[in-house]
Amino acid sequence: MNLSLSMIINLSLFLGLLGGYLLIMPAITYLYLQKRWYVASSFERGFMYFLVFLFFPSLLLLSPFLNFRPQPRQIQS
Repeated sequence: MNLSLSMIINLSLFLGLLGGYLLIMPAITYLYLQKRWYVASSFERGFMYFLVFLFFPSLLLLSPFLNFRPQPRQIQS
């Protein structure tokens, strides 16, 4: 099988973009959502919803690892 250099470059570019869309950007989005979910302004919350809409198929792959439950409060008595 004779692969030309341009075909190898195209395949590696495609796999890099696919990996970025399916793994890297959703992980960054999850970290951002986890840090800012309870303190976001209305504009920032709209941006969060946009990111979820943009990366929805790939977020489904990482969704079992997401936890948005609030942290337990420390009540001082």
